[in-house]
Amino acid sequence: MARLRQTRSVGLHQPRVNEHHLQAPGLPEDGRLRLLSFNIQVGISTERYRHYLTRSWQHLLPHNGRAGNLQKIGELLGDFDLVALQEADGGSLRSGYINQVEHLAQLGAFPYWYQQLNRNLGRFAQHSNGVLSRLRPQHLEDHPLPGPAGRGAILVRFGEGEDALIVVMMHLALGAKTRALQLAYIRELIGGYRHQILMGDMNTHANDLLERSPLRDLGLIAPQVEATFPSWRPQRCLDHILLSPSLTLERVEVLSQPISDHLPVAVEIRLPAALTPDTLPAVR
Repeated sequence: MARLRQTRSVGLHQPRVNEHHLQAPGLPEDGRLRLLSFNIQVGISTERYRHYLTRSWQHLLPHNGRAGNLQKIGELLGDFDLVALQEADGGSLRSGYINQVEHLAQLGAFPYWYQQLNRNLGRFAQHSNGVLSRLRPQHLEDHPLPGPAGRGAILVRFGEGEDALIVVMMHLALGAKTRALQLAYIRELIGGYRHQILMGDMNTHANDLLERSPLRDLGLIAPQVEATFPSWRPQRCLDHILLSPSLTLERVEVLSQPISDHLPVAVEIRLPAALTPDTLPAVR
């Protein structure tokens, strides 16, 4: 991968900690894990195609409605254990200098969070991905993805050894060739693990990911087939939570929450016996 130019290097990090939420409940005793992936469009509510033009200034400047939209998102997130966020702002002029990942972690009472800054435009924009978790990650990696600068993936690991759960959260490129490079990179990251979850705005359909991409030999399952974009009249399924067959699916739903231009995807899984609440790192 050395020939692929990156603007930053892979980093090993510790998640940020909300100390006053460390006593929040962990996983349910039945060993289920509730997952959510949501492209929040920096808190902008887009309800028509024309809003991409008429509300485009909101990508650059603060506006009064953003706080209310973030409040709605925070209330939604409270029902989940592990959340992948895309198109969050890390604290610039347009967000009122609020780190939206940190803010949503507070609103949803998540003890652990991490913001991945992928495109730093200084005071004007801090394009970011984010992870919110009720479980303490054993390991967290920040990966810039191949291709033009501005795309990234966050890898988190829960547990140790061959029974560890590996989760990669991402926002992939629009172009097919660049996206293939990015998926090949992610394939290398997760290939040595049995229990795998991929979450995010992948900008393509499940059949493309499972049958024609570098992921095709992993046997991943795409339980969600409903369209997620655009939120006001969904026609394309771009947002996914992909699972390895070792993880038992309990529920999948595209939530009817047109807060952003994407709809959030929710999945509930039952963890293998080796990944019960007794063996995973809980809040402490």
